Amino acid sequence: MQTRWDIGEPEKPTINADTEQMKSELLVLNMGPQHPATHGVLRIEIWTDSEIVAHAIPHLGYLHRCMEKHSENIDFRGVIPYVDRLDYLASMYMEWGYALTVEKMLGTEVPRRAELLRILTGELQRIGSHLMAFGTYALDLGAFSPFLYAFDYRERILRLFEEVSGARLLYNYIWIGGVWNDWTDEQLERVKTFCDDMEEEAKKYHELVSMNKIFVERTANVGVMSLQDCLDFGATGPVLRGAGYKWDLRKNKPYSLYSEFDFDVPVGTGEQGVPGDCWNRYIVRMKEVIESIKIIRQVMDKLEPGSIMGKVPKIIKLPKGEVYVRTEAPRGEIGFHMVAEQDQKTPYRLKVKSPCFTHISMLPRVAPGQMIADFVATVGSIDIVLGEVDR
Repeated sequence: MQTRWDIGEPEKPTINADTEQMKSELLVLNMGPQHPATHGVLRIEIWTDSEIVAHAIPHLGYLHRCMEKHSENIDFRGVIPYVDRLDYLASMYMEWGYALTVEKMLGTEVPRRAELLRILTGELQRIGSHLMAFGTYALDLGAFSPFLYAFDYRERILRLFEEVSGARLLYNYIWIGGVWNDWTDEQLERVKTFCDDMEEEAKKYHELVSMNKIFVERTANVGVMSLQDCLDFGATGPVLRGAGYKWDLRKNKPYSLYSEFDFDVPVGTGEQGVPGDCWNRYIVRMKEVIESIKIIRQVMDKLEPGSIMGKVPKIIKLPKGEVYVRTEAPRGEIGFHMVAEQDQKTPYRLKVKSPCFTHISMLPRVAPGQMIADFVATVGSIDIVLGEVDR
C-alpha cells in the first residue's frame, strides 16, 4: 500500500473485511498535533471508514529544534543541555550517551564511583520514565487513578534528582568525565527505601491495571507489531522485547559497568494476547521496573568513596575522527554519531539515532483494519517522546 512520504496524493486505500470490500467514502481525520493520545506534537492523518482505520500517516515538524546543527557551534560541554531536551522524560540517558561519545574519542577514564552513580541515576530515570508510560497509557484508555499513583512515586525520584542536580526535568548532571555532584549517605538511604516501597507498589499496579479485564480486552491482540516487522524497521527497547526478542545493550553489548550486574531482560511471552501486541509492550516496561530495582540495590553494595570526575581538559579538543556510541535508554537504543576535526572546540557533525522515530514509522504498517480506539491504544503503547523524534 502506498504511503505519502513523498509529494503527491496516494490512491485511496480500500479495506477487506472478511471477503467483502468496503467501498464507502473514506473520511480523513487529524489526530493531533495537540491531541493527548499523540503524546506530544505529533499529527497523524487517519483515513477511516466509519470506525475502521484504513490508513495512517504520521506528520512531524511541529517541535523541530535543529539541535544537531546548533551543536556545531557550541563547545563539547555546552552540548549537554541540548541533548537533555531530546527525550525529556529520560534526560539522564541522553546526557550519558553523549558523554560516552566524547569520552570515547577523548580517551577519558571515568572514576568507578562516577560510573556507579551514573548507573544509579540511569536506573532511577528508567523507573521514572516507565512510571510516566504506565500512568499516561492508563489515561489514554480511560483510567485516571493509575496516573496519580504513578506520579506520586515518580515525584520521589524527581526530588532526589532535584537535590543532586538542581533540576527536576533537564538535569545537566552527567558530565564529560563523570558526574557533576555526589550523592550523600542520606540520599542513598532514601533510594533504598524507595526501592522497597516501589517493589510493593508495583504489585498493586498489576492488580489495578495489568490483569484488569477491561485493560486486557483493550490491549491484548491489539496493535500487533510482529517480530519480523520489528527487525525490518529496526525497532529496539520495549517495542522489540515486547515482540519476544531478548535484546538489551546492557546485557548484549555491555557499556559502563553493566557487565558486573545480575539482572534479567524481560520479553513479551504472550501471557495475554500475543507477543508484539500492546499488552506485551506494556508488561515489559512494568517488569523492567523490578529489574532496575535489582540493579540499584547492587549499585548500593558496590559503592565506595572516591572521585566523581576524571581528568578532563578545561578546553576540550578532540582528535580528528568519528565515533558512534549507543546506549539502552527507556524507549530503546539512543545513538550518537560524532565527527570531529583536529583541534576544533566544537563538534564538526553530530547526529542522533532516535528509537522513537523508528517506532512512529511502524504506525502505517499496523494501523489498517484497526478501530480508532484501538489505534489510540497502539500509539500509546510505543511510548514516544517527540523531543527525541523532532530534534
